[in-house]
Amino acid sequence: MQITLALWTHHYVVKVSIFFVTFALVMGMVGCGGQLDEGPYKLSIASTIGGSVITPGEGAFTYDKGTEVNLVSEAEENYRFLKWTGDVDTITNINAPTTTITINGRYDITAHFVWFDITIKQIAAGGDHTVGLKDDGTVVAVGDNDDGQCDVGSWMGIVQVAAGERHTVGLKSNGTVVAVGWNYHGQCNVDGWTGIIKVAAGPVETVGFKSDGSLVAVGRRAPSQTWTDITQVVTGYKHTVGLKSDGTVVAVGENSAGQCDVDGWTDITQVAAGPLHTVGLKSDGTVLAVGWNYADMCDEVNGWTDITQVAANIGGLLRGHTIGLRSDGTVVAAGDNSEEQCDVSDWTSIIQVAAGEEHTVGLKDDGTVVAVGNNEFGQCNVGG
Repeated sequence: MQITLALWTHHYVVKVSIFFVTFALVMGMVGCGGQLDEGPYKLSIASTIGGSVITPGEGAFTYDKGTEVNLVSEAEENYRFLKWTGDVDTITNINAPTTTITINGRYDITAHFVWFDITIKQIAAGGDHTVGLKDDGTVVAVGDNDDGQCDVGSWMGIVQVAAGERHTVGLKSNGTVVAVGWNYHGQCNVDGWTGIIKVAAGPVETVGFKSDGSLVAVGRRAPSQTWTDITQVVTGYKHTVGLKSDGTVVAVGENSAGQCDVDGWTDITQVAAGPLHTVGLKSDGTVLAVGWNYADMCDEVNGWTDITQVAANIGGLLRGHTIGLRSDGTVVAAGDNSEEQCDVSDWTSIIQVAAGEEHTVGLKDDGTVVAVGNNEFGQCNVGG
């Protein structure tokens, strides 16, 4: 009987001890701002050199539980926002300079900024070469140079570049145009062009948009210079596509794969052309495509959403791929991936894309460039 009482007493003491330990832990959590504490909570905000947090500011702030707080950071000149660090579990996007944080506890966060000097501000992809326009108006190029398409080292005062399959075009700040590379079809005969505000290049064509709304064009399948209200021109292997100012699209040339079947397209903001297919970006961020559907490069884009730019391969008649840039800086791709030219799913912070014959190039928001795909001629050597 004494043994039973002793055992009961021992179990009772253990249970009471566990109760008090648990109670102490719970009270400690409440007192220390744990999950059982309903707030209010302190949000401490700081920043590194190179910028500041302008909303709600920097320092310590107090908010009720569940409050969604806007965070707005601003970089100084020659700096850019990198990311939010610290207690970032409830920050909507740690990589965005403007975002929100939901207050569910005590938080200490820091806005990080990094020094940068934007080097590349625009890219273009040719058949087997890649072109980059620097912010000082000079141009760099890598890849196949058998026809001199990469001989751009002496160019200065350039404000836009375009690349054909084997030639490169540059628009100068004074409205004139320069071109280098293969000129068998006269696609580089741009001497004398004046008043140009934008240039485009097809596989073997060059187009200039004049300030009065007219077009000038040279090359094998130069677009009709009688077209009016045209804001963009792209060319495929044997077809030419024009985007009109009212959002409709016109196309002429070979239609063996239905690549010119763009009648009825409306609300289009940008077009792209592969050798045998045509792509249209709608104002709502969805995408249309017609033509040869090799490896689903047309069908797959029907499900794309939130797209801000499209690109299609230049050259590569028997294959093709289509690229889409999303508003969040990520990239999607469809079509031939034999050279891994569609391996872009891990790209982030992209602001422009371009597609070569078998390679894909992306310009990042920090002025650096990434590329995937066939690198036989060094066309993907853009890391520097």
